[in-house]
Amino acid sequence: MAVQFTAAGKEREMLNKKNEKRSFLVINPYGIGDVLFTTPVIRNLKDRFPDSKVYYLCNKRTEFILKNNPLIEKIFIYDRDDSIALSKRSKFAWLRYFTGFVGEIRREKIDVAFDFSLNTYFGFISFLSGIRDRYGLDYKERCVFLNHKLILESFSKKHVARYYLDLLTEFGIEPKEAGLEVYCGAKSIEWADAFVKKNGISGLVVGIAPMGGESWGSKSYLKRWPPEKFAELINVLIEDFNAKVFLFAGSNEEQDILSIKGRLNHPDKCYEFLGCSFEDVIALVDKCSLFIGNDTGLLRFADALKKKIIAFFGPVDENVYGMFPFAGERHQYMTNNIDCRPCYNDFRLNECVSGTECLKGISVDQVIESVKKLLKNDTGAKK
Repeated sequence: MAVQFTAAGKEREMLNKKNEKRSFLVINPYGIGDVLFTTPVIRNLKDRFPDSKVYYLCNKRTEFILKNNPLIEKIFIYDRDDSIALSKRSKFAWLRYFTGFVGEIRREKIDVAFDFSLNTYFGFISFLSGIRDRYGLDYKERCVFLNHKLILESFSKKHVARYYLDLLTEFGIEPKEAGLEVYCGAKSIEWADAFVKKNGISGLVVGIAPMGGESWGSKSYLKRWPPEKFAELINVLIEDFNAKVFLFAGSNEEQDILSIKGRLNHPDKCYEFLGCSFEDVIALVDKCSLFIGNDTGLLRFADALKKKIIAFFGPVDENVYGMFPFAGERHQYMTNNIDCRPCYNDFRLNECVSGTECLKGISVDQVIESVKKLLKNDTGAKK
């Protein structure tokens, strides 16, 4: 059993007392997907308590996801790597920074924290910040400063976002179905509009993320469908579906993108975006009708923007970390279910014994069939 309710569930207050609580702190110090998976929690809180204030504690790398979200009152940015570096330089400077950070949260007089960090540190921050009710997922008994806990053994069998929503049930709210949400600023929207207009882009626009997996470091290749297959796919999209293609990658992946473009028959119909700001990427993804990519943060942008998606999943379980909530009319997973997948389980990546056959075994023809299925009611493709 992956999750178990503790005695905290028996201590729920009466609903009228819950209605007195008007401020919440959501804590998730991790990556793009992790933060986006908490947005259904925010939506449920604001729908249930329209006059409440929702605060968020994240790291500086994910602030962009939240800063334009109209449901969030204020963001507290805490980067643990910076904190550790500061403490090595000066213990006094670190203590001054830490107490100032805690004091900033404490001044807001927040009623309830929902802590998705799975560790002691951030529960300690919410405790010091004077937050009386602290809810969270307790992994390996690390969350000693939480007073309302769900015991977590691992993320398995169901989506991470549903584990997060379980905390609302523990709080006394029956969560409603809600998707991911992401927003970008007006400047990025204007820039994307101008780019599309300048280049005369119309009809079917397909976004493609052929790289990704940076958080896995040297193991990032394990998440990637072969680039030569992406090139073949792009050729078919352009020639048979009359598509324009937006190709997304990081600035350090330029050679990989050049390799893909070098295999294209019509490179003029493929626009690459290397190292763009994430806000600009979000605005560009919003221009796409269809998004195709590896298991990356960009997939979650497309999902939050309600795009049609074809997603490649190899070592990671798509039922746990995939699109949310899954909708067959706009989501297609490309998998090759060999015996050893998924090999990422219980927060650990096992050694690959198949030579990434879980991804290499997916053919371009299989992807094209999924494209046809998702676009069957769309215009823009050749007849």
